[in-house]
Amino acid sequence: MVDAYDISGGHRPGRIPDGPTLPGTPRSSSQEVLRNESCICRMGDMNAEGIRDVTELKVLAALAHPLRRRLMDVLKVDGPSTPSMLAARTGQAVANVSHHMKVLAGCDLVTEAPELARDRRERWWQLVAPAVRWSTADFDADPASQAVASAAVALNLDRQVSLVRAWHASRESEKETWGEAPFATDHWLRLTPEELSEFEEQLLALVEHWKNRQAPKDGRHRDPVFFFAHAVPAQP
Repeated sequence: MVDAYDISGGHRPGRIPDGPTLPGTPRSSSQEVLRNESCICRMGDMNAEGIRDVTELKVLAALAHPLRRRLMDVLKVDGPSTPSMLAARTGQAVANVSHHMKVLAGCDLVTEAPELARDRRERWWQLVAPAVRWSTADFDADPASQAVASAAVALNLDRQVSLVRAWHASRESEKETWGEAPFATDHWLRLTPEELSEFEEQLLALVEHWKNRQAPKDGRHRDPVFFFAHAVPAQP
């Protein structure tokens, strides 16, 4: 299974051949999180799309933690932020946020942005790369590594579902602005592995179009919209 974290997410079973990712290739995106308090390690090189390949267990473990996952989401959506800003967005104590940012920085997932600081006490953080990617095949050597990878997949799915549930649980007055625009869909398809890869390529190309487009200068406010999709072999 390959997980790419566009700081949005998805994953799929099966080893996917090496090659370019996002947009239009058979590697999905996801942002994972687990448990490791002292991560001093190095990630794989960044590819042409700016995606970092995670190949070290400590990095994946650092990602596989729910608060770190959320902090990286906030940095992806809001851009560089201070611990105080991140704490306000996540409802966490500033000290707790600072601790987890140091763990992410130790794994080269975030970095400081000193040029944004107004004084020596102010610390700004930003993402090192807009996306990270990992394959479960790289963590299949022993049961401990497999457990970390499985936990990362499970946490990613929990995160995705929780965001959708939060929307449905919100008050109707908060939903009125969006009308019938939010949607959900599921379908049964009969495909070969190659056809599923082609389907993914076409879908990710569409997502990339909307993600990277230049928004019209029409004065309209645009809120973050969370999109995720899963396409896996299954039986009804």
